[in-house]
Amino acid sequence: QVQLVESGGGLVQAGGSLRLSCVASGRTLSRYALGWFRQAPGKEREFVAAISRSGITTYYADSVKGRFTISRDNAKNTVYLQMNSLKPEDTAHYLCAASRVIETMANSFNSWGQGTQVTVSS
Repeated sequence: QVQLVESGGGLVQAGGSLRLSCVASGRTLSRYALGWFRQAPGKEREFVAAISRSGITTYYADSVKGRFTISRDNAKNTVYLQMNSLKPEDTAHYLCAASRVIETMANSFNSWGQGTQVTVSS
């Protein structure tokens, strides 16, 4: 229903940080819960983090708890993923998605961006 564009990916050494951004078209971001997913070559798409419409409720995959932080700025129609203490296993194509209600299952999200690549070297 909404158009999403991710940015902020790149190449970083293990232990480094990146901040991903996802911008929605129009002034509609406040109507959606947002999620971040990632997919590595040959692997299934996996849930990373999600944030409710209000920004009060957040969910994280166990693999990123304590390292990643999801946040949103509805005035800028943007959701962020702050990624700290990055590990080589975090290497993947990262995508943001929008849903009417906060979810952790990919098939519950109706709108997807094209994604941004994150590569973490040893």
